[in-house]
Amino acid sequence: MVNDNSKTAEISRLKSPLKYRDYKVYDSLGNEVKCFESFSDLKYIVEPDSSILSEDEILEYAPLSKEASKVRLKRGVGSSSDVMRINDSLPWILGLYYTISICISIPAVYSGNRLAMFFILILAVLPLLYLYYIFKLKQYVDKSIRQVNKSRFNVFKSQKAKSTEGLESLKKYAAEIEELKTIFESKEIAVRELIEKRFEPPQITYDKFMSTIDKSHELFYNEAESALNITRLAVEDTPKVDSEIENKINTLKSIIDQIEDLTNELVINMNSEDNSQEDLKILVDDMENLIDSVKEYK
Repeated sequence: MVNDNSKTAEISRLKSPLKYRDYKVYDSLGNEVKCFESFSDLKYIVEPDSSILSEDEILEYAPLSKEASKVRLKRGVGSSSDVMRINDSLPWILGLYYTISICISIPAVYSGNRLAMFFILILAVLPLLYLYYIFKLKQYVDKSIRQVNKSRFNVFKSQKAKSTEGLESLKKYAAEIEELKTIFESKEIAVRELIEKRFEPPQITYDKFMSTIDKSHELFYNEAESALNITRLAVEDTPKVDSEIENKINTLKSIIDQIEDLTNELVINMNSEDNSQEDLKILVDDMENLIDSVKEYK
């Protein structure tokens, strides 16, 4: 079992400034730090000790490390950039491989040797198959997480099937709610991407915005599911039932509108600094007020 002192020391090492000496980079303990190099970037990133820190702590204190990329891929939330970070030497290996292949293929092309040309073609295709394999993100996902995701998907399918049940007169509401869910999903993805671009983590502002989006996500789907349950389970179409569903639909629309307003503000002020902070803060406060008001209503 890892003691608190070891964990504190490891976190301190990750957060301490790097030291430059004799054209090399070292962490606070004097360990040499290897660089992560791409075609357009060069970074020195301290790798965490996975035997000391938990996966959540690795994501928090070393989000740009290879270990963090492995955790994200394992959890099914990784991206191609995480694959590239783990395989950072791959571009240079491929470059060398194809350079040698081209040099070998020149004599074969000029000689017209079809068998040699066919062999060279296979050599050219093999790295592409390998790239296809390593960039297939699903293969990294932990088996237990796959089972959880599969279970969630089955639940979602079951719930979606149930949305067609209930009174015929209420099915129009169910269809509208499903449409709003699709709209919200696309807008949520867009605003999260913009927040990441506008406020590169880790920042307090980034955490504040993402926390608000998380709360909006939870509220939206809670309200959507609650409204769908009414359309499925109501045994009689009364003005009270219609009013309750419509109130929830209006809440869904309000959340979408505020997400859209925040997205537009982020796009407009993508490259500005202080002059946009107040407008963004007001929009986030409005979202928080909406969330609080719905919770109080409940």
